[in-house]
Amino acid sequence: MTHVQDGQATTSVDETEHLRLPQSTALVMGSIIGVGIFSLPYAIASYGPISLVAMGIATAGAIALAVMFAVMSRRLPADGGPYAYARAAFGNGLGFSNAWSYWITAWAGNAAIAVGWVYYVETFVNKGSAVGWSILIALVGLWIPAAVNLTGIRNMGVFQVWTTVLKFIPLALMSTVGLFFISTANFTPWNTSGDSNISAIGGAMAICLFSYLGVETASVAAAKVRDPRRNVGRSTIYGTLASGVVYMLSLVAVFGILPASALALDGNKASYSAAADAIVGSGSWAGTLVALAVIVSGIGALNGWTMIVAEMPLAAAKDGLFPQRFGQLSTRGVPAFGIISSTILASLAVVLSYLGTSGATVFTTLVLMTGITSAIPYAFSALAQISWRWHDHQRGHTPRFYLDLAVAVVSLAVSIAFIYYSRNTGSSWYVVWGPFLMAGGASVLGIPVYLRMRGSMTQAEPVGEYR
Repeated sequence: MTHVQDGQATTSVDETEHLRLPQSTALVMGSIIGVGIFSLPYAIASYGPISLVAMGIATAGAIALAVMFAVMSRRLPADGGPYAYARAAFGNGLGFSNAWSYWITAWAGNAAIAVGWVYYVETFVNKGSAVGWSILIALVGLWIPAAVNLTGIRNMGVFQVWTTVLKFIPLALMSTVGLFFISTANFTPWNTSGDSNISAIGGAMAICLFSYLGVETASVAAAKVRDPRRNVGRSTIYGTLASGVVYMLSLVAVFGILPASALALDGNKASYSAAADAIVGSGSWAGTLVALAVIVSGIGALNGWTMIVAEMPLAAAKDGLFPQRFGQLSTRGVPAFGIISSTILASLAVVLSYLGTSGATVFTTLVLMTGITSAIPYAFSALAQISWRWHDHQRGHTPRFYLDLAVAVVSLAVSIAFIYYSRNTGSSWYVVWGPFLMAGGASVLGIPVYLRMRGSMTQAEPVGEYR
C-alpha cells in the first residue's frame, strides 16, 4: 500500500508482512545470539574464570532490561523503543541524542559482530589472519544480510527464524554435553588479570554485556510486530530468558573444558570450536561443525541487526528528528537508505578498527564502543520508567509499583556500570580510551544534524496509561 506524505511516496507494510510472536522472538534471540557469545571466551580470557561471575551479573542485568522494556512497550508500543521512551519523557533534544546514540550502537555493533564472525570463517580460509583478507571477509558478512533485508520484511523474518534455530544448536550442545567434560582444575587461578576481583569483574562485565545487546530489538521494531502491546513484551522476555540460560551453561562448559591460558591464544579465537575439538579430538569434525553453525549464527545476527539499524532512524525521521530520506520506504516496504548508509558506516568502522590494531583488541574496542552508546538509551529508558511510575504512584495506587521501580533502578545501575567499565586493557592511552574516543567522535557528528532538524521536529504524543 502506498501513501503520499509531504510530496514523497512511501510504502506501508501490509499486515501479512508483520512479524508474529515466533518471528519477533526469533528477532530478539537472533539479535542477542550473534557471534558475541562465541567470541566471548577469547575476549575475556585475560580476566580468567572470574569472568563467569561477570557473566552472571550481566545476565541478571539483561533480564532486568528485558522486563523493563516489556512493561514499557505495553504502555507505549511505539516504533523506536528506547528512543521513543526518551523522547516522550524528556523531549526532542534528549530524544534525538538517544536515537543518534542507538543508531551508532547498531551500525558499530554490526561491525563488531562481523569482526567476531571472521574468527570462525578463518577456520576454513585465511588461516594466517592476513589483515586484508580479514577485512574482505568481514565486509561480505555485512553486505549479505543487507541484501536480504532489502528484499523485504517477509524474507528477513523467514531468514531470521531458520538462522536462529541453527545457531541455537552449538550452544545447546555445549550447555548440556559440554558440562560432562569440565575439569575443575581449569577454574584456577580464578583471577588472572592482575587487578582486584572487583576491577576484573567490572572489566569482564562490560564485554559480557555486549552479548546481550538486542533485548530491546522487538520494541525498536514495534511497528513491524503484529499486536505489539501483547507480543513485544512476550517476545522480549522469552528471547532474553532462553538466551541467558544457554549463555551461562555453555560459558561454564567452555571455561571448564579449556583453561583460561589456552582460551587466550590467538589460535583459539574460535573458542567454541576449540572446546568442541578438546572434547572429541583436535582437528575433528566437531570443531568444524561448530564453526559452520557459528558462521550461520553470525549471518543471522547481522540479518536482525541490519533491520534494527534502519528502524531507529526510520522512527526518528517520522517524528522530524532525522533527515527525511531515512523515513522513506522502498517498493519492498523497507527503509533502503537507512540499511545501505548504516552498512557503509559499519564497513568503515571495520576497516578503521583493523588498521588501528589487531587481534582481540579489534573486537573488544568495537564491543566497548557499542556498550557506551547502547547504555545511554538504556539509562534514559530506565529514567523514563522511574519518572512515569513515580507519577503513577502519586496519582493513586498502581499494581506492581515497587517491582517496576526496582527493575528500573537495576537497569539504570547496569547501564551506568556498562559505561564506567568500557575501557580497553593496554599500555597505550589511545587503546585504553579507544572505545570512548570512537563513541565520542561518532556522537559529535550528530550535532550538525540536530541543528539542521531542530525546526522540523514534531511534539511527542502523550504517554498512555499504565498497563
